[in-house]
Amino acid sequence: MSDLGYILRKTRLEKKISLDDLQEVTKIRKRYLEAIEEGNYKVLPGSFYVRAFIKSYAEALGLDPNEVLNMYQSTLPAPTIEKPVVEAIRKNRSSVRNTEKMSRWASSLMFVCFILLIFGIVYYYTYKNYKGTPADEKPTQTQSPRITDSTNPSPSTSVNATGDGKATGLSTPTPTPAPTPTPPAVQVKFSATEKGVDNYIITGTANLNIQFKITGSCWIAVNALTPEGEKGALLRQKLYNSGETDTFDLASSAFLNVGAASALQLMVNGTLVPVGDTPNPKRVQLNLQKS
Repeated sequence: MSDLGYILRKTRLEKKISLDDLQEVTKIRKRYLEAIEEGNYKVLPGSFYVRAFIKSYAEALGLDPNEVLNMYQSTLPAPTIEKPVVEAIRKNRSSVRNTEKMSRWASSLMFVCFILLIFGIVYYYTYKNYKGTPADEKPTQTQSPRITDSTNPSPSTSVNATGDGKATGLSTPTPTPAPTPTPPAVQVKFSATEKGVDNYIITGTANLNIQFKITGSCWIAVNALTPEGEKGALLRQKLYNSGETDTFDLASSAFLNVGAASALQLMVNGTLVPVGDTPNPKRVQLNLQKS
């Protein structure tokens, strides 16, 4: 057992907190908590998880997380610095000569292409001026506008009921279609942070659509919420790897417990919800308000 593990275990026992209670508070598996106390960090899923779990452990016991992390950092072995090996590179004289020969050949080829391009431009413009414009070309005659017989009545003119042939000038009105009602847009708004939980309110929809896009190793637990706002069924508890995705369609509110916020891209009903850019735990509550 390391000094850090001894201090954490001693503090936990003095406060009469069991590993089961600590697991419920920190949402960290019991075997990971035991590994931290024993100093067996290889059991944990990754190096940044070690720091995140130790920080959550210290905060749950009321200890200063920075001091605990400094103690953990001091227990790590110092990295060995390897001296770079400098190797002398001998130049091959024959390759230098070949390079110079290729450079001269490329320069000669570019000069020849430039001369051919000049001759091509001169030939093109000389041929164009010699050909000229044919003398028998005639300008296209524009067609004269068509004269409309003014004696014909317009389609909108109608004969009155007396039969005298006088135009009334009345036309049938066209009915205006009724506008189609537009459904309310879905809105995802930040409400407040209470007891370390970020609360969001979702309106304009009857269902909650949650999408995960994982950019690193990340442990996430998803719970459905009861109408009273209490935790309900555990929908999923999983250690995701980079590149994985997941989707949840719910008819109720939800609670997310994220192990490493920087490794998660969270979309709620098509809206990006920021969870943080540091590998720290994050808790998010999505409150669905149906109209």
